[in-house]
Amino acid sequence: MSVVPLAGRRAASPRPVRVSRRRAPQIIEAAARVFAERGFHGASTQDIADVLGIRQASLYYYFASKEAALELVCLKGVEGFFEAARAIAAASATAGEKLGALVKSHLVPLVDRSDFVKVFLNERQHLPAESRRRIGKWSRGLERIFEDVIKEGVRSGEFRHDLDTRLATLAILGMANAAASWYRKEEVAIEHIAAEFARLALDGMVARSRPRRR
Repeated sequence: MSVVPLAGRRAASPRPVRVSRRRAPQIIEAAARVFAERGFHGASTQDIADVLGIRQASLYYYFASKEAALELVCLKGVEGFFEAARAIAAASATAGEKLGALVKSHLVPLVDRSDFVKVFLNERQHLPAESRRRIGKWSRGLERIFEDVIKEGVRSGEFRHDLDTRLATLAILGMANAAASWYRKEEVAIEHIAAEFARLALDGMVARSRPRRR
């Protein structure tokens, strides 16, 4: 048994109760589905309850408000990215190999966690300020992992010495994040997309040897 963490809980809200580990993921997945389909403002806790087949009032044992449900979904959406990225960055590989793996790791959740990804990308701006700051720490941590790998490549001479590592990081993540809006409309395997994205990124960053003067 475990307690589902509550974010932004209001003073007047019911006290949280202990829930089974099996039930908690179902609640968060239902919230992710509803927010992904309807958007934060178009969704209601009644919609989430309907997906689960339970009373609306029962949801408040799991989260105290719609905003708290959104934070849980966003947290679940970003923490998986962060943990996978950290493991890749710590592996023994070249910077280019790590970057390719990071791009693939960032895109693969579009296959089986697309609701969480979509909500994190499109709806987190609707969180209260304190919740946005908490989620933002995870997002910035992920950016740092990408940038640290790129800096590693610059130091080793694998990537261009004049590379703006911050802009390169934002460009790669922006490209990968944009795939969430069109991935399911294209009949392309996610592995192929990841390989092409990595190639595009690396082609612009790899250090080129200068031709010798005669």
